[in-house]
Formats: sequence, C-alpha cells, structure tokens
Amino acid sequence: MTQLAGRLAVVTGASRGIGSATAEGLAARGATVVRLARSFTDGVHGPYRDLRCDLSQRSDIERATGRILADWGPPSIVVQSAGGFVLKPLEATTPAELDELLVLNVRAPFLVAQGLLPAMRAARSGIHVTIGSIADHTGYAENSAYAASKFGVRGLHEALSAEFRGSGIRFTLISPGPTDTSIWDPVNPDERPGFLRRARMLRPLDVADAVVFAATRPPHAAVELLRLMPSVSDSEQP
Repeated sequence: MTQLAGRLAVVTGASRGIGSATAEGLAARGATVVRLARSFTDGVHGPYRDLRCDLSQRSDIERATGRILADWGPPSIVVQSAGGFVLKPLEATTPAELDELLVLNVRAPFLVAQGLLPAMRAARSGIHVTIGSIADHTGYAENSAYAASKFGVRGLHEALSAEFRGSGIRFTLISPGPTDTSIWDPVNPDERPGFLRRARMLRPLDVADAVVFAATRPPHAAVELLRLMPSVSDSEQP
C-alpha cells in the first residue's frame, strides 16, 4: 500500500508498544518514518531513519527535531506516542515519580511540538497525532499522577488545535483504553480484582490502525478525537 508514499512521519517512543506498531503501520503504507527512542542508535534501516532521543532530556529533543528539519524537512505526520506510566495510591506516589510522568507525558510532547510545528505551519500541511489514554478524560483510583499528566497532554492537544487553526495542520487525539503493552508487566492485572485481563485488552496494532486511519484522511477531513476501547461483554468483565 502506498497511501503515504513520499510522506515523512516522525514517531516518538517507536522502539516498542504502540509507537513501534505505529511506525510499522505508517511505513507499510509508504511513509518514510523517523523513529525516536533512547534505545536507538542513529542510522538508516529500510524505511526508517532512527535517531537516539531520550525524551526526558531537552537537549536530545532539540537535537532530534533540528536534525529532522535539516536533513529531511518538515514532516507530514508527527505521532507523539512516548510516555510513562505509574499505578500507585496517592500516598505511595513520590514527587519524583510525578515529576517523571510530567516530563515524559507533557513536557516532551510540548518540546517536540515546539521543534516541529512551526516548520509544518510554514509548509501549511501535516497532521499532529497525540496518543492520550482513557485516563485523559476519566479518573481512576491509584491513577493520580498518571491522570494528571494525561489530562495535561490532552490540554496541550486542545490548545495547539486552537493556536494552529487555519494553518493547514490537523490535530488528532487518540485516547485508547487498556492496551496490552509492557507497561502492565509490573502490575500483573490478571491477578488484581477490578482490572481487565490482558487477553481482553486492546493490542498496540489496534491503536496503530487508528493512527493510520487519521493520517490517511484527505486534507479536507480531520479526525479530531478518537476514543478506542476494548470490546468487553458483561460476562467478560473482571
């Protein structure tokens, strides 16, 4: 499939989970994909242009976004997929854990947007996709730090949508429910009452398909918000 042939995409957190599946989905449709993750080394691998980028470090983000614009020009697609996750009661959550989530889930997307969106506005085209969460609009127990960060990135998405209205850039927020990635490994939801079993969760590919759907709409059509949930019957509830 070549729906995105000739298009440059940037995906953060592309080494695993939703980010990895999204990079694969965009590349499968013809896009050249710049993959950002701290585990990568700079290099070219087929349709991928990999850049090492620790998104907790402002200098790494500035280096990566500067390199993208200098070497390949403004991207057509930006997918903000990287992020952190903490599931703890309020009193067990440390200030350092809160700070880490705010850095990864709010500051990093802000800095990536700051580095790339002005050039996309000058090109008068493109789509900026934020991967949110069910926790960006619903509060859950033991989710105070994570929800604060995800509500924050949803606010960033809405503010950018307003600020860049009429620029030619479309903004999409995709808010998936529980998705079976490695973030659940320390939690073991299968053994915790009230949690959806991993076998019933969304897969990273489900979220990646939603990104591809948004990215392949014609320029006159914008997917502003997409909330994606596991399909679970009453008998399958945990």
